[in-house]
Amino acid sequence: MPRATDIALSAGLVVLVLAASLLEVGPPGPSGPLDWGAVMLTVAAGTAVAVRRRFPAGCLITVNLITAAWFLFDYHGRLITIAPLIGCYTLAAHRGWKAGAVGGLLTAAVTVLTVRLAFDGEWFGDQVFNAVPLEAAATALGAAVFSHRAFAAGARERTEQIAEARSAGVRRQAAEERLEIARDLHDVFGHTMAAISVQAGVAVHVMRRKPEQAADALHTIKRISDDGLAEVQVLLGAMRSPDLRTATGGLAQLDKLLDTAGIDVELVVRGEDRAVPVAVDLAAFRIIQESLTNVRRHARATTVQVMLVYADTVEITVRDNGKPGDTVTTVGGHGLAGMQARAEKLGGTLTAGALPEGGFEVRCVIPIRKDVP
Repeated sequence: MPRATDIALSAGLVVLVLAASLLEVGPPGPSGPLDWGAVMLTVAAGTAVAVRRRFPAGCLITVNLITAAWFLFDYHGRLITIAPLIGCYTLAAHRGWKAGAVGGLLTAAVTVLTVRLAFDGEWFGDQVFNAVPLEAAATALGAAVFSHRAFAAGARERTEQIAEARSAGVRRQAAEERLEIARDLHDVFGHTMAAISVQAGVAVHVMRRKPEQAADALHTIKRISDDGLAEVQVLLGAMRSPDLRTATGGLAQLDKLLDTAGIDVELVVRGEDRAVPVAVDLAAFRIIQESLTNVRRHARATTVQVMLVYADTVEITVRDNGKPGDTVTTVGGHGLAGMQARAEKLGGTLTAGALPEGGFEVRCVIPIRKDVP
């Protein structure tokens, strides 16, 4: 498209100069006849204009020489001076204001010499002061175009960088959400398998003496397995979904969780039970779930107390009554590490450890912030 534009501009310049010279119209000037020399100079100027984008400096030098020759050979009209104006604009527009300033000064010098030699005019007479401002204006216009293009290119580059950074942020967020779902899977599997193990142990223990209790335990195992399988299917579907914000769980399902805990659980709720952000709600649920799983796995406890305190924070305390030496006293392992990661991600804290009087306690505090979704 630029090449076609330059060819059209070149053809228009040739036709305009030759027609004005032939018909003797336009600004007055030398009155020499139109001959093949004038035609050749005009075509040469048009050719230089046609390749001005590829050779801006060469175009400007060529059209300046052609213009000087036009007046030295006394050809009619001054429209040939349009070619140097195009050259001044092109050099500044494609090479910047410094190159444009050099080209403008060169064109002004050629103009002064041409006026002095061809017209026998004054060095800085009216003819010079009529031509030089036009050349300066063409140079300034080209420099302005160059600056605009540079600014637009910089803006596009910044936009691309912002888009790339945003895309990287989306990918990072997706990776974090997949990690969160992986932790959910860990919690679901751990809770489900621990509950099944407890109920299976009950079934084995009472199978011969109390068959009806064994049947109840088997029904409970089936229900726990079905619930766990359904939750795993939802989580796996979330990992395949473009929108990963589909994790299940939440404090609304806490009663159901405690019913399948496989151990006596006392629930204590203090403060106003109010809606909390989804992320906080899910994290609180998963921390309680993992804590109960750890109790079943690692502690010979008979009861567990789960305490929820609502204020500007959600405070969670899970405490079992295991005997001294029977509970896990370390905060290592993937379960506790995952709980700590959940709490810290939301600006909270989590501590876990054995109690002096026996048992094990997990305590977590998560702030309720409006900026958390």
